[in-house]
Amino acid sequence: MNNSFQKWQPFIYGTLIALGIGIGFILRPSGAAKMIGSQNKFNELLGIIQSEYVDTVNLEEIETETFNELLNKLDPHSVYIPAKDLQAANEPLDGNFEGIGVEFNIVNDTIMVVSAISGGPSADLGIQSGDRIIKADTTNLAGVKITNEQVVKNLRGKKGSSVLLTIYRPSNKQKIEYNITRNTIPIYSIDASFMLDNKTGYLKISRFGATTHQEFLDAIAKLKKENMQSLVLDLRGNPGGYLKAANDIVDELLSDGKLIVYTQGRAKPKQTYLTEKEGIFEEGKLAVLIDEGSASASEIVSGAIQDWDRGLIIGRRSFGKGLVQEPFELSDGSAIRLTIARYYTPSGRCIQKKYSDGYDKYEEDLLNRFENGELENELKNTINDTTKYYTKIKNRVVYSGGGISPDYKVTIDTSFNTRFLTHVAASGLLNKVAYQYVDANRNNLNNYKSVENFITKFEVSNELINQLITMAQNDKITQPTEADMARSGAFIKQQLKALIARQIWRDGGYFKVISMKDKTIQKAILELGK
Repeated sequence: MNNSFQKWQPFIYGTLIALGIGIGFILRPSGAAKMIGSQNKFNELLGIIQSEYVDTVNLEEIETETFNELLNKLDPHSVYIPAKDLQAANEPLDGNFEGIGVEFNIVNDTIMVVSAISGGPSADLGIQSGDRIIKADTTNLAGVKITNEQVVKNLRGKKGSSVLLTIYRPSNKQKIEYNITRNTIPIYSIDASFMLDNKTGYLKISRFGATTHQEFLDAIAKLKKENMQSLVLDLRGNPGGYLKAANDIVDELLSDGKLIVYTQGRAKPKQTYLTEKEGIFEEGKLAVLIDEGSASASEIVSGAIQDWDRGLIIGRRSFGKGLVQEPFELSDGSAIRLTIARYYTPSGRCIQKKYSDGYDKYEEDLLNRFENGELENELKNTINDTTKYYTKIKNRVVYSGGGISPDYKVTIDTSFNTRFLTHVAASGLLNKVAYQYVDANRNNLNNYKSVENFITKFEVSNELINQLITMAQNDKITQPTEADMARSGAFIKQQLKALIARQIWRDGGYFKVISMKDKTIQKAILELGK
C-alpha cells in the first residue's frame, strides 16, 4: 500500500469492504428466481477431475472461481453465488432472517450483546445489552476463540426451533438460562431518522430492500409530526438493492406521471417506470447526500431527483453503476445475478462507468479518485463523457458516464488524519474502547434520558483517551505523538462519543452525534435554509 493511499484508509474502508458480492447492485426480481439447469462440457470436465485427478480437489471452490471468472469477463456486476451463501446474500434485501434476534460483538473472546432486536424473541424474554452469551445448548461459546461464523451457526436456525442459551449478566454477576424459540427477525434498511433542527429532518437509507418503502413511510410520518418542512435524505455508502424499492421512494418525492427511470437490454425491451400516486413528501425542500459508495438504486433515486430539479444533490460523485441484474437459480440451489439491462435517468443518461478494460481496472476506479485528488480538491471534477443532457424543469446541463455528479460538492476532510488514527480505525480499537467503557459504566449512561441529553452533557474524558493509547501500545499499534493528538484528538473523541451512543440508542444515536460535525449534512442544512 503506497503512502498516498494510506492517508485515505479510515474513510474508504466502508466502501472497499462492500466491493464483493454487494457493491452497486440493482435486482429486478421476477417472483421466484428463474431456474436453469443443463448438462454440458463443464459438468463433464468436473466429473472427470473428480474421478480421475491425481490429488483430491475442492470441486465447489473450482466451480465458484470458474463461474465468477466467466461472469467477470461479461461485466463487473454479474456474479455467481454458491448455494451455501445464497440465503445470507438475500437476507439484507428480503428484510429479515431467522434466529434469536440479537446484535452482538465479540469482545475479548466473548460474545457481548449490543442490543436485543425489538420484536424478536430475545427482547421479549428480557435479554439485555451487555449480557454475555457463554453457552448455546451444550456448546461452550466463551474463551474458545469464537468467530462470527461460529456465532451465527449456533444462534441462527429455522423459525420454531429452540436453543437453550446461558447468559452471564455482569450487572448482577449471575448466570441465567433462556430457552429461546427462534423466529423471523427484521433487518431494517433505514439506519436513522431524526430532526437536525426545528424544521429539517434527516433520514439515512443503508440499502434498498423489500421493506424499505414501508420503513420510509413510517419515518417520514414520524418526522412530519415533529414539524419537518425540509428533508435530508442520506444515501452515502448505499450500494443499491431492489429496483422497485428505489422507484417506490422516488414516487413519494415526485408528483404523478413523471418518468423515474427506464431500462433496456438486448433481450429486454424498453421498460419505463413512472410515478403513479400522491407521494408523502412531494412539496418540501429536499437534499440528497451521495458519495463514491452510493451505487445503483441510490443513483436511480439521486438521478431522478436531479433530472426533475426536485432537490439538491450534495456530496461527491457517485459510484457509477447503470446496470440491472436479474437472479437466475441453478439446479443445485446456487444462483447467478446476471446483468440483463442498462438503466437510464429521466434526462436519458446511463451513468455506468467504463468497464471494457477489465474487472481489475474497474475496481481501481475508486482508488484512482483518491489518488488524482478528486475527493480532496473542491475544483476537481471528473467527467468521463462530455455528452450534454438537460434537466427536465430548469434545463441545467448534466453528464452521464461515471456516476451522478453533485450540485454542491463537499470534499473529504483530511485535516484531522494521522498515522495513529489510521491504525486505530483499521484495527477496530475505537469500537473496543467504546464497548469496554459502556460495559463498565452502563448504569451511569442509563441516566441520560435521551440522545439529545447525552450529546449536550456527555464528554469523552482524557482518561478514556489515555486508555485508548495504552490499549494501542499493548496491541503493538503505532503510538501517537503530541502532534498526532493535537490533530486527531477532537475527531477521536467525537468517534468514541458516537460509538458509545450507538450502544445505547443504536444507529440513530451514532448518526445523531456524527451529524453535529458532518460537513455534508451541515452543507445541506445551509443550502436548504436559503
